[in-house]
Amino acid sequence: MKFLVLIYGNPESRAVWDSLTDEQKKEGMAGYAALHAELAEHQELVASESLDDPALTKQVLVRDGKPFTTDGPFAEVKEQLAGFYLLDCDSMDRAAEIVARIPEAPFSVVEVRPVRDLGAYS
Repeated sequence: MKFLVLIYGNPESRAVWDSLTDEQKKEGMAGYAALHAELAEHQELVASESLDDPALTKQVLVRDGKPFTTDGPFAEVKEQLAGFYLLDCDSMDRAAEIVARIPEAPFSVVEVRPVRDLGAYS
């Protein structure tokens, strides 16, 4: 089963990250590196990325067959999508176990969502 793990941050947490030295950032990434290595070893990691500043986002709407773009950020909320994992693991319980090991999880909102299998329709 595949699960999308969505990690939400806020401007304050991004400002803290931006204020760290390169050495502090490298130390902070060590937890992610260990988690990625374990998930890769168990063949549970499909993809994982950190997303850039929401202000760099473009929203694309297609209306009457024509695309229109708008600059972001869009949601009037404090938390913004900061990164994600795409996991392939046995159950929602296993996905939740993995989320608990994400170094940022104690300071963020993290959502786990099953990925729908639409393969039967292709």
